[in-house]
Amino acid sequence: METHLAAWIKGTPAGDEAEPILRACVHCGFCNATCPTYQLLGDELDGPRGRIYQIKQMLEGAEPSSSTQLHLDRCLTCMNCETTCPSGVRYARLVEIGRAEIGKRVPRSLLDSTKRNVLRGVLTRRWIFDPAVRLGRALRPLLPHGLRDKLPPARAAGACPQRSHSRRVLLLNGCVQPALIPAIDAATARVLDSLDIEVVIDAQSGCCGAIDHHMNAHDAACAKARRNIDTWWPRLDAGVEAIVINASGCGAMVKDYGHLLRYDAAYADKAARVSSLTRDLSEFLAPLASTLAQRCRPTATRVAFHPPCTLQHTQKIRGAVETILTALGAQLVAVADSHLCCGSAGTYTLLQPELSQQLRARKLENLQAGKPELILSANIGCLTHLETGAGVPVRHWIEWVDRRIDIHPDK
Repeated sequence: METHLAAWIKGTPAGDEAEPILRACVHCGFCNATCPTYQLLGDELDGPRGRIYQIKQMLEGAEPSSSTQLHLDRCLTCMNCETTCPSGVRYARLVEIGRAEIGKRVPRSLLDSTKRNVLRGVLTRRWIFDPAVRLGRALRPLLPHGLRDKLPPARAAGACPQRSHSRRVLLLNGCVQPALIPAIDAATARVLDSLDIEVVIDAQSGCCGAIDHHMNAHDAACAKARRNIDTWWPRLDAGVEAIVINASGCGAMVKDYGHLLRYDAAYADKAARVSSLTRDLSEFLAPLASTLAQRCRPTATRVAFHPPCTLQHTQKIRGAVETILTALGAQLVAVADSHLCCGSAGTYTLLQPELSQQLRARKLENLQAGKPELILSANIGCLTHLETGAGVPVRHWIEWVDRRIDIHPDK
C-alpha cells in the first residue's frame, strides 16, 4: 500500500517501524474474516483493514478523532488477523504505534482516564490487589456484574514441593494470578518437581507489564520489564535454565522484552537474553510428555481445550498443550472456531463489556457443544472470563495434569 508519512513521524523509530508494515498491507480483507469485532459489528472500521487505514491516515497527517480512538480501543489485539494475513502484516505493532500516537492527540474523558488509571494501579500491584480480592470475595453478592465475573470462587492451592533439584527454572511472581487462582502456580511447581525440576519464584519479580503496555502506558511497562530483568539476572547467571511462564499473556509479554527495550543501551542485550530464555509452560513440557505420562494415572476425561490468543497467535504455539493432554489420556473434543478470541483480552472485559460478553457466549457455546466434562485453558484472563458462564468446571490445563500425578495420593 502506497504510504507517505507526515514529517513529524517520518524518520523516527515509530515511523521507521510503521512504514514497512503499512506498505506490506494489500487491503485484501482476509483479516476481516477472522476478526472478532468485525464479525460482531460488521463495520469496516472495526476490522483490521479499516483500522490499518485509519492509522495510515493519522500517520500521514490527518487529525484523528474520538471515533478513531474508539475503533482502536475495540480491537482485542488477539492477532488472529496476523495468523490469517497472506502478506505477513505485523498488525499488532502497527496498532501499538497507532494507539500511542492517538493518545497524544485525542484526550480521553475524565471518567475513561480515571477507570484506566485505577485498573492499572490496582491490577498490577500485589499489595493492593491481593487484599482487594479477599474483600471482593467477602462482598461478592454486592459487586457489579462485571466485577463478579472477574472473581472466581477461591480454591485451595495445595502444598508446594520442598525438594531441591539440579535443574531449576524461574516462574514469574505475577500480579493477578497468584491472588485469583494460586493453585495454578502450585500445580506447576508440583508437576515440574515430579520431573526433577525445581521451580524458583523470586519475590522481587512481579507484574510482567502487559496490562500497562496494552493500555498505552509504555514507560510503566518498561519499568516493570527492567525490574524483572534485574531480579532474574543473577539467577540466570547462577544456572537457571529457563523462565517458564504458565500464563500465556504474560509469556507473550516477557518474550517481547527484547523488542520493548531495544533502544535502551543499558538493558537491550539483557532483555534480548531474557526473551530468548522464556518458554511457555506447554512449550517447555511438550518434549517431556511421554516421561510425564509414565508418572500419571490413566484417565479418559472428555476435555475441551481453549487455546488463548496469546498462545496460538502471539507466541504461535499450537498443539503443545494438546500433545501433553493426549499423552495423559484426555479425550479432546472438537471445538468449532477454536482460533477465535473468547473476549477476555486483559482489561477488555471491563472496558468493552458488551462485546466481551457476546464473544464469551459464542466461545462457550462452541466449547460445550461436544459435552466435555471440563474446559481447560492456558491463561488466567481466559479462565476467569469463561468460568462464570460455563456449565462445567474451567481450569488451567496444568491443574488437570497435576491431578493425574501419582505422587499425589490425596488426589
